[in-house]
Amino acid sequence: MMDWTDRHCRFFHRGLTRHALLYTEMLTADAILHGDRKHLLGFSADEHPVALQLGGSDSARLGEAARIGAEFGYDEINLNVGCPSDRVQSGTFGACLMLQPGLVGVCTAAMRAAVDIPVTVKCRLGVDDQDPETALAELADAVFSAGADALWVHARKAWLEGLSPKQNRDIPPLDYQRVYRLKQNHPNAFIGINGGVPDLQQAAEHLNHVDGVMLGRAAYKTPAVLAGVDIALGVAGKPADLVQAVERMVPYAQNHLAAGGRLASITRHMIGLFQGRPGARAWRQILTVESAKAGATPQVIRDALEAVRVAGGLSEFACRTGDEAGRAA
Repeated sequence: MMDWTDRHCRFFHRGLTRHALLYTEMLTADAILHGDRKHLLGFSADEHPVALQLGGSDSARLGEAARIGAEFGYDEINLNVGCPSDRVQSGTFGACLMLQPGLVGVCTAAMRAAVDIPVTVKCRLGVDDQDPETALAELADAVFSAGADALWVHARKAWLEGLSPKQNRDIPPLDYQRVYRLKQNHPNAFIGINGGVPDLQQAAEHLNHVDGVMLGRAAYKTPAVLAGVDIALGVAGKPADLVQAVERMVPYAQNHLAAGGRLASITRHMIGLFQGRPGARAWRQILTVESAKAGATPQVIRDALEAVRVAGGLSEFACRTGDEAGRAA
């Protein structure tokens, strides 16, 4: 979720679920070692639990970046060997590392030795012409032998030749059964699934076969799905209050503006909250247009919420979210 799940996005999502583990966008080990660490790694304590996702292929640098991440207070360090972005291919990390499971194991071991918090890996089923049965098995054996605490599998292959990163999110077919078989072969290891999961009802179905479910685009584009997560986890009796989730962004945005930031940096992550409901269009328009204007203040957020209320979107949305969350639980 490069360029998506930044600190503003995570703060917003945390208002919708108190217990789901949130992930940062992928950061390269080199960026952490040589860049502005406060800017790259800083986050609000309200975001916990939150995992730092790293990219890289140099075990020593990954180990050091993991150590720095742990010192910043992250709850987990995740190594991404599933991203098909052009940027990661040119740097010899991301999905192309599926071709080098031994190296992934070495990197995992270095990260594991550097920190006391969980170290996990996220991968694809394989890349290009690899046989998913063999490729995924070899990768899993390598990372679990190296001490990984979990393996998250995006249930698609990545085609590094012939498909763009955007196409790689949809065109390669999903194969959930392959991930289920991996779990059967590793009954004592944590295996999580990712890819094309649209809602909590389908997430619950996956949990009959694997240990965890990761929501990516569904959580970003229709973030209200997160309002039912804590019910599904058995730690809440009702969905998160969407009005409260929006209102907590007002003082957050005010502090961001006082530090020299832009309102649009925050509101761009909130656009899809009322997707498909009364007032959704007004919500999107107000946030998109007004937030981009010079001198925009958090009043824009209040105005957008009022537009949804007037359209009748709040009560209907809360009711439907509760029903959907109950079914998922």
